[in-house]
Amino acid sequence: MTSPSQFSPDHPVATAQRIFGARDLLSLWFSLGIGLMVLQVGAMLAPGLGLAGAVSAIALGTGVGVLLLGAAGVIGSDTGLSAMGTLKLSLGGYGARLPALLNLLQLVGWGAFEIVVMRDAASLLATRAFGDASAWNSPMLWTLCFGALATLLAVSGPLAFVRKVLRAWGIWLLLGACLWLTLNLFTKADLAELWQRAGDGSMSLAVGFDIVIAMPLSWLPLIADYSRFARNGKHVFGGTVIGYFIGNTWLMSLGVAYTLAFATSGEANALLLALAGAGMGIPLLLILLDEVEKAFADIHSAAVSTGVLVRLKVEHLALIIGVLCTLIALLAPLAQYENFLLLIGSVFAPLFGVVLVDHYLIRRRRLPVQVRSLHWQALLAWVVGVAAYHVIAAQAPDLGATLPALLLAGLVHGLLGFSRGRETAQA
Repeated sequence: MTSPSQFSPDHPVATAQRIFGARDLLSLWFSLGIGLMVLQVGAMLAPGLGLAGAVSAIALGTGVGVLLLGAAGVIGSDTGLSAMGTLKLSLGGYGARLPALLNLLQLVGWGAFEIVVMRDAASLLATRAFGDASAWNSPMLWTLCFGALATLLAVSGPLAFVRKVLRAWGIWLLLGACLWLTLNLFTKADLAELWQRAGDGSMSLAVGFDIVIAMPLSWLPLIADYSRFARNGKHVFGGTVIGYFIGNTWLMSLGVAYTLAFATSGEANALLLALAGAGMGIPLLLILLDEVEKAFADIHSAAVSTGVLVRLKVEHLALIIGVLCTLIALLAPLAQYENFLLLIGSVFAPLFGVVLVDHYLIRRRRLPVQVRSLHWQALLAWVVGVAAYHVIAAQAPDLGATLPALLLAGLVHGLLGFSRGRETAQA
């Protein structure tokens, strides 16, 4: 198998290495749609919307989000470039450096968050199984273990992980965990009564939609890092949309239902405790192990983004970044970093409004004859979208800012940038 170092962020993946089919991509995105954070988002929706309202928000938000995510993924398969590499086509060589740096910062932070989430869940399971005094109930031990595992997977690269782990057996373990949790819910909870019970009104459907759509859209700055290994755009779009929609909708809905049925104590870990009680904690353990994939994706894509800025091999960068994420998880007060991460994340929805319009409407899926150093129209449209996001979030929070900002940035770029369509040629 080809070494990851041969997959430069700035150069297209060779045709011989584009081996992902629909099954590979469905397995990858079903797995990425599942996780402990997805369950916690469901728990966040539960009180305000109730089961019926939350499921509606989940279906709508995930449905719209995966269509945009799949469209962004096709750009990777069309060009063979990494996510940050594709930004050069829209923003120019110099223009792409700022989003690459922002993406690096947010991915390092989220990689550390994933390690912390896994550490806390593993400590809870160890306490439940062995008691408070057990040597297994060690946050430092679990931080080092999960940090090392995620870094090892990131160094090995996406081809090895998807083919040797996910497609071979990982997808079946995840399906088993989701089915186990679902059967336990149907057996022990009165779903008819939960469905009829209204939420307390503390959250509107629009805000719930905005929270949910943020989950698939959070993968926009990463997806081409994996879709560039696909055989064609049809496999990318179908595998991404179907896999992520099923995984995210299923598990987030379970998070809502388990919270309403079993996690009413108000404890910080009430949902995890309820999940740990299902099937002797085995389904939660499997989902916990799958969470390593999220940290792997963060570390690998952070390395690819860094490869746009510095000339080092991707696997070497992955090793450095994996160690950095682990150290942050061990030492840094991440609660103070969360608002900064959310602020950085708010720039990527309008950015990909620009990228999608540029690729599909202006360049019509063709490559430019040459990549300029700077495309000011695209940068201006991005700035307008980011400004709109923060104005809407501050002045009309019930409206939801993510989708309007994305659409506005795309519209502005479309109005400013159609003259660039004449500069493209068939790839």
